[in-house]
Amino acid sequence: MSQANLEIRRISAHAGPVPGVGVKREPEVAKLIDTTTCIGCKACEVACLEWNNLSFSDTTFQNSYQTMPETAYNFWNLIKFNEYEPDGDGGNLMLLMRKDQCMHCEEPGCLIACPADGAIVQYANGIVDFQQDACIGCGYCITGCPFNIPKFGPSRKVFKCTLCSDRVAEGLEPACIKACPTGCLHFGTKDEMKALGETRALQLREQSGFAHAGVYDPSGVGGTHVLYVLHDATNPEAYGGLPSNPHVPWTVWLWKKPLKWLGNLAMVGGLLGVFVHYLRFGPKTVEEDQEVPKKGEQP
Repeated sequence: MSQANLEIRRISAHAGPVPGVGVKREPEVAKLIDTTTCIGCKACEVACLEWNNLSFSDTTFQNSYQTMPETAYNFWNLIKFNEYEPDGDGGNLMLLMRKDQCMHCEEPGCLIACPADGAIVQYANGIVDFQQDACIGCGYCITGCPFNIPKFGPSRKVFKCTLCSDRVAEGLEPACIKACPTGCLHFGTKDEMKALGETRALQLREQSGFAHAGVYDPSGVGGTHVLYVLHDATNPEAYGGLPSNPHVPWTVWLWKKPLKWLGNLAMVGGLLGVFVHYLRFGPKTVEEDQEVPKKGEQP
């Protein structure tokens, strides 16, 4: 195992629930998905199920090659299909395919929204992982995710793609990448994957006629550790609803910051008021020899 992989393993085992606090942020890992070379074979879907010991579910046919309508608690990796007409005239139909999974955001909305300490962790290499033993089943992580990824299971615990953190800790690539037959999936450091994606996008612009080809790495969540090469980076919604400007909902920031701060202040103020009342008036006592008036009698 290389020294870099040993470092990934070391820092992954000691990461805390707060991103980047007291941990070294290198080497950050990333997955690159080249949608322009995906053939929709779904080998990555099967590899994900097998490696994570997830049960095979009945597929849902909706006049598409797509296996399921969306990801599920026991189905973390889904190839989305979309028939798309770039010019809108019916003369240039494209079948766009995108591997849908957790994006492992640099500023993860699920982690920001989670009130349970240790239920969601972000390792120092950038991977965001769920610890179901600490999950309280509140579902706040679902509201905080702009990509609609975390899903409830029957046990009222939330699940999602782990980016095969167990394999990465041992210096291996994720299972889906190992199974991909066309080489559209790549894994390495974030810088390497970003450079590889930009090189591929430049090739598409100069040699394949896709003038708007680019790399999807949205800044609204601080960047992601899952990157896409898109034929048209100006219209990511065409790739199965990939948001063009994802960000953590303002309601999450509101209750996690000012409202939480005000609530804590009110609680401290209440305790302080009780203490001051005690100092001013002392403890409240009841004289034992005082008779309590019966119902209907005058005291």
